[in-house]
Amino acid sequence: QEQLVESGGGLVHSGGSLRLSCAASFFSLPYYVIGWFRRAPGKEREAIGCISSRDGSTYYADSMKGRFTISRDNANGTVDLQGNSLKPEDTAIYYCAAGMTTIAAMCVYTEVDYWGQGTQVTVSS
Repeated sequence: QEQLVESGGGLVHSGGSLRLSCAASFFSLPYYVIGWFRRAPGKEREAIGCISSRDGSTYYADSMKGRFTISRDNANGTVDLQGNSLKPEDTAIYYCAAGMTTIAAMCVYTEVDYWGQGTQVTVSS
């Protein structure tokens, strides 16, 4: 099965920045879309944004626009999530996902084939 591994999580002060990376295993197949999601304590999972492997186009959830940016590192074959001006309410487990779908379908309807294990991000006051 596809192996997706998130890295870069940790503790950051309010107002700080953090970059997460999503890497596929060596034997993984290419997928059309890679997305980032998060699940905060006591809340449902929510989409952050998704990126197309075809043309690099992105789709962001409305509430995530501005502070979060998804980019593809073509040299390393990873998809990164940059978070800026982080707030305590950004504390969550962050997941990357892969799917044979479109960026809108993944981010809006959670059309996902594989999930990473998640990485914890904690933002202190």
